[in-house]
Amino acid sequence: MIKEFRLPDLGEGLTESEILSWKVAVGDTVSLNQVIAEVETAKAVVELPSPFAGVITALHEQPGTVVEVGKPIVSFEVPDDGAAGPSAAPAAATAAVGAGKREPNLVGYGAVVESSGRPARRARNLTVVEAPAVEPSERQGSETSPPETRSAETRPAERPRSTPPVRKLAKDLGVDLAAVAGTGPGGLISRDDVRNFVGGGDLPAAAHHLSAVPEGRQDEPSGGGQRETRTPIKGVRKFTAAAMVASAFTAPHVTEFLTVDVTPTMDLLARLKANRAFAGYKLTPLTIVAKAVLIALRRNPSLNSRWDENNQEIVQFNYVNLGIAAATPRGLTVPNIKDADALTLMGLSEALTGLTESARSGKTTPAELSGGTISITNIGVFGIDAGTPILNPGEAAILAVGAVRNMPWEFQGEVALRQVMTLSLSFDHRLVDGEQGSRFLADVGAILAEPGMVLTMV
Repeated sequence: MIKEFRLPDLGEGLTESEILSWKVAVGDTVSLNQVIAEVETAKAVVELPSPFAGVITALHEQPGTVVEVGKPIVSFEVPDDGAAGPSAAPAAATAAVGAGKREPNLVGYGAVVESSGRPARRARNLTVVEAPAVEPSERQGSETSPPETRSAETRPAERPRSTPPVRKLAKDLGVDLAAVAGTGPGGLISRDDVRNFVGGGDLPAAAHHLSAVPEGRQDEPSGGGQRETRTPIKGVRKFTAAAMVASAFTAPHVTEFLTVDVTPTMDLLARLKANRAFAGYKLTPLTIVAKAVLIALRRNPSLNSRWDENNQEIVQFNYVNLGIAAATPRGLTVPNIKDADALTLMGLSEALTGLTESARSGKTTPAELSGGTISITNIGVFGIDAGTPILNPGEAAILAVGAVRNMPWEFQGEVALRQVMTLSLSFDHRLVDGEQGSRFLADVGAILAEPGMVLTMV
């Protein structure tokens, strides 16, 4: 019996993933939950486990291919009785795609998409105007819209169905998606549909020029030698870019700075590292800063909230999922520590170490990248003192931690060489007033300047 495995929704409604590599080949015998592929979503690199025990009969997509959720990627030959037991669940989920049902598929990978392959969109009232007549000789391609759509009357019409990346591509190429026929499930318009339309439609010269540039092309001058390299924008970097643009132009950012003498904190770190109770724990200035942020949030809860535009509500979180920005080869990611406010200093140290290692190795899961409530970015590791960080979408604040430097500083009425750090706090001014942001930053600074201040805050 042949079973197809369709690309699942790997979390938070992601619409596509890139096949990075196959861990199996045609003819291989695989067991249930054996890793068969590594794929990259817009948020993370994910290993796909096999939903069946059987023999690989076909790999439908090559590495480097971007595949839409719901499309078959691999086929298995399984025994007829393989439909019973644990492996039957993915098969039922695959069948649910065609039936338009939402049932769980792979554990932790969200739900199977609707039969159309994308969430249904609202119908909009659009005025459809009759297109001007074009002689057959002037056409470079076939008709792209059916005759019945050419009516001057106003009637409900559904917006062309496509994903955000496809709409962006169409905008860059000057293509009206209403004129493009979608070949995907339920008429979904894909990248190839847009590119094929560009190749056969009557478009401006600039659009043809853009479409003619191959992905990953390297332009060379007439005299030889490479002068520029073009890299496709995709995966984590593409998602991050879109998120940062949305955040920067949606939330009114305010940034405040505070320079602190953190010599007492550095002394505390040295004592903790020498303490046998902390043996095996990786303690860094970021560990102490993270703990200070969690304590300061108890006194300033407005920084742990979200602006709900749809419901016109401010959502106050009674827990803290602490995001830590991590630079990876694939771009910036912000995984978060769930319920960080409930952790001890030791637990926080372990969580930070695990989170950083998984991010750098590209093993961060979609669940770890979603649901953050406030973030920290450690720019000090790059030798940077201060900056104006952009909010992680859906969060009210982000704290940038600068480098610890030996600097002349006023201490007990004299100038002394002290260890100094600058903190940069950006917050959403819709949610956080200047007073609230200032008090929070002052609380964090007070803890770092004198860790014993914690006793007055809890």
